Amino acid sequence: MDYPLPEAARRYVAAHLHDDPAHLALQARRHPGLPVPELVRQIQARQKARAKLPAWADNPELIFPPALSVEQASSARTAAFKANLVGGQRLADLTGGFGADSAAFAARVAQVDYVERDPALAEVVRYNFGQLGIDNVTINAADAVAFLKSTPHHYDWLYLDPARRDTAARKIFLLRDCEPDVVKLLPLLLHKADKVLLKTSPMLDIEHAVQGLAHVRRLWVVAVDNEVKEVLYELGQEPAVDPERYALNLRRDGTQQEFRLNRAREARAIPRYAEAQQYLYEPNAAVLKAGAFRSIGTAFELLKLHQHSHLYTSDVLRADFPGRVFKILAVEKADGAALKAHLGPEARAHVTTRNFPDSVADFRRRTGIREGGEVYLFATTDLRGRPVVLVCEKLTPPVNGTA
Repeated sequence: MDYPLPEAARRYVAAHLHDDPAHLALQARRHPGLPVPELVRQIQARQKARAKLPAWADNPELIFPPALSVEQASSARTAAFKANLVGGQRLADLTGGFGADSAAFAARVAQVDYVERDPALAEVVRYNFGQLGIDNVTINAADAVAFLKSTPHHYDWLYLDPARRDTAARKIFLLRDCEPDVVKLLPLLLHKADKVLLKTSPMLDIEHAVQGLAHVRRLWVVAVDNEVKEVLYELGQEPAVDPERYALNLRRDGTQQEFRLNRAREARAIPRYAEAQQYLYEPNAAVLKAGAFRSIGTAFELLKLHQHSHLYTSDVLRADFPGRVFKILAVEKADGAALKAHLGPEARAHVTTRNFPDSVADFRRRTGIREGGEVYLFATTDLRGRPVVLVCEKLTPPVNGTA
């Protein structure tokens, strides 16, 4: 496809940005002078980009690659977070993709080398960066390994986001199954750069990655609105044994929750247990992914409800806890009639099950409680091994959830 788009094509895209792409494709014959299939792909990609890269999705000057490239791109929020971890004079983004990360790095590093083995995608990014006024990124249509072997430069940072799909487009989660294979490539990476920033799937086992990479200095588990999006590893020249772990939850109000740990502090933490008190604490997804099952309680002087529940309680409010905080209104048996006495006439509540025999769906079927309302029910197991349901109200999150 030629770009920039002709004026008639631009008008078509602008007029149908919020329409169903499948419906537009069926009406292609109504626009014989336009490449409707390609324009529909542009619309579909912009729709996918709206939540992740809203400023790019709203920019009529940009060209979008196939929707899969947009789907795999970092969001503006996570790209900006990664950019704040790097610095210096020169960085190479070895898995450039749609360029969201390279654009963010360009605001922090003097010179960025964007590397992408798909020449068509690299040309789209070259054009888009010109439209965005990003002039300190060099576009390289090349394989990452071939680029590293041929470049004369030594870098402050290398960045990789290895492809996590095999040839059949199935998702894969082991480092050795990703492309490129970072473990095999590590000697070359550390020869060409002082530091490496590696992004992996949130499904990848952190302990396995730390052991396999051996040079992890720090790592970050990054969640957006309590959904883990990526895990980042900083690799340095010297081998490391127990890297610092940062659990980050980037919230939609622009604030973030943070908790810091390592394996040694986690192992030394000795939980204390108790029955439910006035307040209930549920760690955010990043904290749990980082493996803070013991130290999160001791750090905030909280009591754990059960060894396997990962729910905490206290009589003194800790509003700065990195997760959701609730006031406990009652403790009930898992009995529909008893629970409905705390609900409105529509018998609605938000339900979470932790270390409990039923799934959420089974719990709803058995109790007849529907989704919604202002009450939160936590079905769990107490200190004595009894199934209980905590009836709660959610407390407003604090302005600063950093710990």
